[in-house]
Amino acid sequence: MDNEVLKALRERRSIRRYKPEQISDEELQAVLEAGTWAPTAKGRQDPWIVAVQRPDLVERIDRLNGEVWGHPAPFYGAPTIILVFGSDPSVWPNSIPDGSLVLGNMMLAAHAVGLGSCWINREREMFALPEGKALMQELGLPAEGLVGIGALALGYPASFPTSVKARKDGYWRIIR
Repeated sequence: MDNEVLKALRERRSIRRYKPEQISDEELQAVLEAGTWAPTAKGRQDPWIVAVQRPDLVERIDRLNGEVWGHPAPFYGAPTIILVFGSDPSVWPNSIPDGSLVLGNMMLAAHAVGLGSCWINREREMFALPEGKALMQELGLPAEGLVGIGALALGYPASFPTSVKARKDGYWRIIR
């Protein structure tokens, strides 16, 4: 069985090199809207999605994430960063799974419109720092009650992976 969605699932790859030019507003809106259509527990729509294109903020987010990870450029030069936040899991236990589905939808949408993306971690740690909390307020978010779930590096791919890891044996099974 095959169709466009299944093909996109097989072909999407994490992109780690981006062209410097900014993506179009239309492309960004398509990706962001796809995130809003991700399923969320009880239809709560708990995640908060923030797209950052202002170069000074992109640089600060990249630097802060790099300090947490110990990597000099964890967003790989992408001109757009999409951050996903959710309620503190002690208050809403489904916030991490809900935000993860949002990120997954946006990665597939990015691929569908010809953009590259890469899921970036450590947002929980970086937005727990005082500088991260200040940044959240700068982004118009409450600094308390939300946690960082993940982020996407987003842009036009400068290169594509040339190999694909084979799927492991026994990855799935059917019990009847």
